[in-house]
Amino acid sequence: MPDHGRSRTLPGDEGLVAGVDEAGRGPLAGPVVVAAVILPPGHGLDGLDDSKKLSEARREALFEPIMAVALAWRIETVDVGEIEDLNILGATLRGMQRAVAALEPAPVLALVDGNRAPPLPCAARAVVGGDGLEACISAASVLAKVHRDRLMTDLHRRYPAYGFDRHKGYPTPEHLECLERHGPCPEHRRGFAPVRRLLAPELFGPVPS
Repeated sequence: MPDHGRSRTLPGDEGLVAGVDEAGRGPLAGPVVVAAVILPPGHGLDGLDDSKKLSEARREALFEPIMAVALAWRIETVDVGEIEDLNILGATLRGMQRAVAALEPAPVLALVDGNRAPPLPCAARAVVGGDGLEACISAASVLAKVHRDRLMTDLHRRYPAYGFDRHKGYPTPEHLECLERHGPCPEHRRGFAPVRRLLAPELFGPVPS
């Protein structure tokens, strides 16, 4: 697992643009991971795209090169406790704030994938579908996705009954079946409906099969 950030100061740092994206808003378990990346002009990275459109092998192949060429990058992990305290949107926005604030040199503009950007220490613009449009957002998408997938593989070793290495915490039929059979583990998000139903079936009814 890499460290969580790296910065490089170069002449002409003014006017830098960061791309910001997250991975893991939809799963029932595990953290949400946010990445922010500043790429240099002429970065030479081929095949950048929305990480969801790339194969796992392609994402892994891009992971180290992105970190190697980036002027600055940061990965922030927002754990289940923060997700429960803030809700998933609030936790994601908090992670974005931390990731951008940690970039050095600091960007003058952050392009955030989606339709909402949090208050940031620089100008910010939300870009719907930005992970497929802006190279810096695509790079952030890859870092966030690969890092989170690796974290979920680590969680599988701690909680092998749930198959986290396969579905990465998303609500697949396999995951829902494991939840019903074993109940939630400490990494499950208790505010999410399928987990809530298992904790309080008298209030929410059984988990749908």
